Order: sequence, then C-alpha cells, then structure tokens
Amino acid sequence: MGNLPLYSIIVFIVTTGITFFLFYRASNYSFAVFLIISIWLVIQGLLSLTGFYQVTDTNPPRGILFILPPLLFIIILFVTRSGRRFIDQMDPGTLTLLHTIRIPIEFVLYWLYLDKQVPKLMTFAGGNYDIISGITAPIVFYFGFVNKLIGRNIILLWNLLCLGLLFLIVRHAIFSIPSSLQKFGFDQPNIAILHFPYAWLPSCIVPMVLFSHLAMIRKFIYSGTGEKR
Repeated sequence: MGNLPLYSIIVFIVTTGITFFLFYRASNYSFAVFLIISIWLVIQGLLSLTGFYQVTDTNPPRGILFILPPLLFIIILFVTRSGRRFIDQMDPGTLTLLHTIRIPIEFVLYWLYLDKQVPKLMTFAGGNYDIISGITAPIVFYFGFVNKLIGRNIILLWNLLCLGLLFLIVRHAIFSIPSSLQKFGFDQPNIAILHFPYAWLPSCIVPMVLFSHLAMIRKFIYSGTGEKR
C-alpha cells in the first residue's frame, strides 16, 4: 500500500483497540460484547489480509460485507426486547467519550490521502468535518456527565448533528470505493479500506460509532417520557 509511514498504521491499530475497549467498557464489560467484537475483528482482519476485498468487479460488491452484518445486528438489537434492555443498560458517558477516537481517525485518513489511498473529500482538507465530533466529545462528556451543566436536549442535539456528519463521510467513503457503485474519487479512489488493517474502519469502528449515537438518541428520546421500551 504505497509508502505509508509505519506510524499511521500503528495509530490506526491503537485507535481500533481504544474504540473496542471504550465500547466494551460502556457495555459494563459484557463478555458477549467482548467475544462478538473480537471474532468480528479477526474475521475482517483475515478477509482483508487474504485480498478478498481487493477484488472490486463483483456484483454485489464484496465491500457490502463491511457494514451489512453489523447493521443487521444493530437492527436486531433495536427491535427486540432483550436487545433494547442491553442498549438501555449501556453507560451514556462512555458512549459519548468513545467519539474522541474520531480525532486520530481523521488524521489517519489525511495521511492516507497524502499516500493516494483515499480521496481528498474523505479528509478534513476536503470538507469532511467529522473531526468536530471528536473534538467536542470530551466537552459534551465533561459538561453533560461530570459537571452536568448541560441538559439532555443539548446532548441529544449533539448526537443528531454528529450522526449527520458520520452519514456524510460514510456516504463519501462508500461511493469512492472502486466498484459499480462508485460516484466519487475516480482520480484517487478509496482503496485503503480494501487492505489490512484499514478494513477495520468500515467494518468495526464505524458500526461502533453508529451504534453509540443511536443508543444515546434512544436513551434521551425515551428519558422521562414514561413510554414503554
């Protein structure tokens, strides 16, 4: 993968580990969460190491395996009673703090752009403002869950806005991958995530970030409403 410096790979792997740990902590150290995510990381790591995702002329694109299984799993959690109980017992403060990992991720994306592995529009230099979510996350955590100076409506609004930023970058990432669906980045496509370890970004990190927002939105929408969950 080009001449990408070793530190960018190290930063990404460490960031993946931190994301995993914070999510595991938010689940109150659920063994099931630890086991499921560990297995998924191994599966995606092996697939990317074997070059499975580098075959881009299939229909449907193989990249659908990045996000479809985690997305289906998230849907199951939200539509089942036991799943909703699991969601509601997760720690909201840790789920908020988890979004700080979006800061190093944005720097990794920028390094990948410099190495011509992702298009510019996926970086903060090209209009990707997802780094704002990472910068504001510790502020929301401190004033929302430590000092408790801001209310649930502000935290809810922050999650909605950051979820919008996440959807924007995911859209750009998906449609920049070399495939029949590609719409962006034809001069410099998104090929980084087809390789190890960056395949963990769409398959593991993004689903955990997405779930964290959805869980918080559910928590604050239902908070104090008295509605049956």
